[in-house]
Amino acid sequence: MHEKRYRSIVKAVSWRLTGTIDTIVISFLISGKIGIAISIGFVELFTKIALYYCHERLWNRISFGRAKDCSQEYNI
Repeated sequence: MHEKRYRSIVKAVSWRLTGTIDTIVISFLISGKIGIAISIGFVELFTKIALYYCHERLWNRISFGRAKDCSQEYNI
C-alpha cells in the first residue's frame, strides 16, 4: 500500500503549520519583534511545505523499512 499525493499534501500542510508556529515563537524570542517573527514564519511556511512534499514523495518510492502487505498477495 502506498500513500496518495493528496495525503502527502495534507500531512505537509499540517506539519508546516506546527513548524511555522514554532518558528514564529523562536523568532519572536530572539528578535523581540512580532512583525519580524511573523514575516520569517510566513516565508518558511511555503518553502518548507514544498520541501516536505518532495521529501515525502521520494520516500514513497523507496521500499526501505516497509513490510510486504500479505493481503494483496492472497487477494484478501
